[in-house]
Amino acid sequence: MSVLVLVPTYNERENLPVLVGAIMALDGYRVMVIDDGSPDGTGEVADALALAHPGRVEVLHRTGRRGLGRSYIEGLQRAARGHADYVCQMDADLSHDPAALPALVAAAAAGHDLVIGSRYLQGVSVVNWPLHRLVLSTFANRYIHAVTRLPVRDCTSGFRCWRREALHRVRFDGIVSEGYAFLVEVLYEAHRAGCRIGEVPIVFVERRAGQSKLSTGIVVESALTPWRIVLRSALRGRRTP
Repeated sequence: MSVLVLVPTYNERENLPVLVGAIMALDGYRVMVIDDGSPDGTGEVADALALAHPGRVEVLHRTGRRGLGRSYIEGLQRAARGHADYVCQMDADLSHDPAALPALVAAAAAGHDLVIGSRYLQGVSVVNWPLHRLVLSTFANRYIHAVTRLPVRDCTSGFRCWRREALHRVRFDGIVSEGYAFLVEVLYEAHRAGCRIGEVPIVFVERRAGQSKLSTGIVVESALTPWRIVLRSALRGRRTP
């Protein structure tokens, strides 16, 4: 079994060595760091890690349009053309525990095309979030579910595992969202493509170093995206003969 873990980075030089070291402790796991031109030198740190772990760590230096969505699309499309059995996504800020990766992969191996590491499957499993952030996230997931009817408790989780074959079923070229809205749009497209989606419980821990990427623009985009993707789906249905 071969697992490729995609890790998008922007100014994560302090966290990246710790994360990669933990993933390297897992047999059969590889890492693709997707650096978005980090001004703090994260790309150089990633290159050093690739030299230290030849054949297990690779680095994709992006020079085009920045954003979490653009980074993930490029990484997922490359992974789809590769040979890994499973492709995982996780944040670089240590909020996602690498020790939970085998549970996500096992759930995918058991028959799911996409597995979500869920913060809300067993109550609320979040550590060190202020109350306003927790309320925002909880409301956002209920709002997204109400608009899209996605059968998932945690629609905005970035901790995921795909069967590589399932990536070929998702229309990444039509995805335009950035930030965390990208995660919702991809999830919706996967569900629309008939992917079998499952969830496993995780504990999410707020970042230990660096600054959060959450901004007002990201919140606004996240609020508008569910309506846009549902409307687009309806228009596609009308054009289908």
